[in-house]
Amino acid sequence: MFRALIHRAATLLPSQCAVCRAWPSQPVCGACVARFAQPRLRCSTCALVVPEGVGQCGSCLRQAPPLDACLAAVDYAYPWSQCIARYKFQQHVGWAATLADLLRHSPWVEPALERCDVLLPMPLSAERLRERGFNQSLELARHLAPHKTDARLLLRTRHTAPQPALSRTDRLRNVKGAFALEPLRAHSVRDKRVVLVDDVMTSGASLFGAAAVLRQAGAAHITGLVVARTPVD
Repeated sequence: MFRALIHRAATLLPSQCAVCRAWPSQPVCGACVARFAQPRLRCSTCALVVPEGVGQCGSCLRQAPPLDACLAAVDYAYPWSQCIARYKFQQHVGWAATLADLLRHSPWVEPALERCDVLLPMPLSAERLRERGFNQSLELARHLAPHKTDARLLLRTRHTAPQPALSRTDRLRNVKGAFALEPLRAHSVRDKRVVLVDDVMTSGASLFGAAAVLRQAGAAHITGLVVARTPVD
């Protein structure tokens, strides 16, 4: 309740744009969104930027990921990397609405939300949740499609080392077996269209790990939605 009141106050009171410092403004003004969030051509299954005329990157062509589609709003670069860090690590939960809106207005995201049966936020371990105070992916999902969001179906079964400092190979090893579906409800994803939501995608190890669990449970179609994608895999 108190958090909701703080968020509502933040949306009503004048503020500066976090990028250009225009005043008064939304957390990121329209001019900065237009400048720094132009749509880019991306690999259809991992959201890496690709040249014109290319549908999938070489890595996905060599080894198809467990995602049927992957959509990203922006590259993980200035100014979005700073905005996401403020949201994620400084407990500025109010940023969830701005980042979710940025994602919602990216190409193909709205149709993916409309067609899906369930929206699953990437879960945090109990240790990470205590450390951070909230699940940033869950807050994004609640702003994207609150009536389709299920925060208890996809589980994190163990704590893992932070991914940024690891190599791609180590990231894949780090999250192996780290996800599961709630045993009594695992059948509920069979033949369903599922959307996975996360804030940042780097190597894709976490999203791919979660998607593999959904694939094994019989999900018909799995889409990954991320606010930001690192420019290189």
